[in-house]
Amino acid sequence: MLRRGFWLYVWRVEAPRGDLLYVGRTGDNSSPHASAPYTRMGQHLGSAANQNALRRHLEARGVALEACTFHLVGHGPLYDEVAKTGENTREVLMAAHKPLRDLVGAMEKALADDLAEAGYAVLNTVNCKWPLDPVLWAPVRAAFAEHFPNLNREAAA
Repeated sequence: MLRRGFWLYVWRVEAPRGDLLYVGRTGDNSSPHASAPYTRMGQHLGSAANQNALRRHLEARGVALEACTFHLVGHGPLYDEVAKTGENTREVLMAAHKPLRDLVGAMEKALADDLAEAGYAVLNTVNCKWPLDPVLWAPVRAAFAEHFPNLNREAAA
């Protein structure tokens, strides 16, 4: 959870009116960075408006954060963060970062969609048009199915 790189994660929020899920990933869209899930944990519940998506989703539903218990399920790193050297410009780093970001972004969308289709209450909608690689996705989905067993039922249906 401390290693920088491209991760997928699911927050499971035990809220007073039932469990809620938030699906996310590390690996920025706007920079060549891929933080650790541990770093994202605090940001999601913090006050910085461009980083606290989980807080905003809960508040929009009228859920008090203090009334919840939070669990973070992470899987990764699927890929290491792009290595930085003195020779790398931002453009060079982004060119190496984008293909990995796109692969993980497509998996993030598939995870959110699959969890919702399996009957879980997913707070966020992941908008992504990057193509999903089913071969890369299968073991990642299986890893999350260990924590979210309805994924197994949905796959069998």
